[in-house]
Amino acid sequence: MASAQRYRIDSNIVLRMSRQDDSQNQLIGTALKELKRHGVELCFALQNIAEFWNVSTRPLERNGYGLSIAEANLRVEYIERTMTFLPDSEEVYSIWRRLVLANHVRGVQVHDARLAAVMQAYGLTHILTLNQADFVRYASVQAVHPSQVQFSAR
Repeated sequence: MASAQRYRIDSNIVLRMSRQDDSQNQLIGTALKELKRHGVELCFALQNIAEFWNVSTRPLERNGYGLSIAEANLRVEYIERTMTFLPDSEEVYSIWRRLVLANHVRGVQVHDARLAAVMQAYGLTHILTLNQADFVRYASVQAVHPSQVQFSAR
């Protein structure tokens, strides 16, 4: 793995890395540590934090995590300390518009198009995700499942 490589982190990764009781937590944690150990820069955008905040602060009975504002904020601060923020821009918007039209994007798939647009605007090619199929339509995006991160003995 090249030391200058950057990975975009999907919202499903951000959500599950914050929950010790999630069945994917250990796999995700190991993948993130391995990527960082190899010098990979982990990146996030506003959309990741907005989606995280939505699920984290939503009540349990409404399929959320039921965290307080203070608890959600602590977890966001951890993300901000350990990953690189990629802000939205006019370029992201322009790319997103092209992607949704060229790929006939509908409904909730617009969120993945936005992630792909941010990646293109910043020159990222890899996204760590649990849902690789969501990114198949974007030729410039290589979706990597945490189980595909090469774990080497050290």
